[in-house]
Amino acid sequence: MSRTLIELTPVARKLGETIVELIKDDLTALPVDAFVFYAREDLALGSGYGNAIQQRGGAAVKKELDAIGSIGMGEAVITSAGAMKARHIIHACGPKFHEPDLEAKLRRTMRSALELAARRGLRTVAFPPMGYGFYGVPLELCATVMLEEIAAFLAREKTPLEKIIVCVTDKREFDAWKPFFEKFPG
Repeated sequence: MSRTLIELTPVARKLGETIVELIKDDLTALPVDAFVFYAREDLALGSGYGNAIQQRGGAAVKKELDAIGSIGMGEAVITSAGAMKARHIIHACGPKFHEPDLEAKLRRTMRSALELAARRGLRTVAFPPMGYGFYGVPLELCATVMLEEIAAFLAREKTPLEKIIVCVTDKREFDAWKPFFEKFPG
């Protein structure tokens, strides 16, 4: 019996000169200038995307993270992406498990990652659903904050960013995110 793969058409909006796009793919396999990793304060690469970074990126990424040491809540740092298709990884430390001021912390995390990407002159950056899933950030809050912060950043900053991608892992996530993108300005 053959298996049919479901292809999902990306949803894209244009804000100014920047395309904001929703796709279903493997974040760590995208050929972008950088992808964002939802990091822990100690910058340890755990399971999930952290495991993929360790396996696909090689020892170089971990060595760079060890040299940085740690970051605070809402901060972001950048490393190489080792042997992956992306050139860099932005490690952004966001809130976890319904902690106090969840929304404000998530907004600060998004701003830090976007500002770092712009400062570094990156043209393409891909985000996972920030904190959604393992870290317990509710989908509606995650999607709303991410898209509002992207729109606000693009409205106030002259940026080299040509494309900002929100990359989900499966059809269920894509279908949940799609209504938020359909309401997104552009």
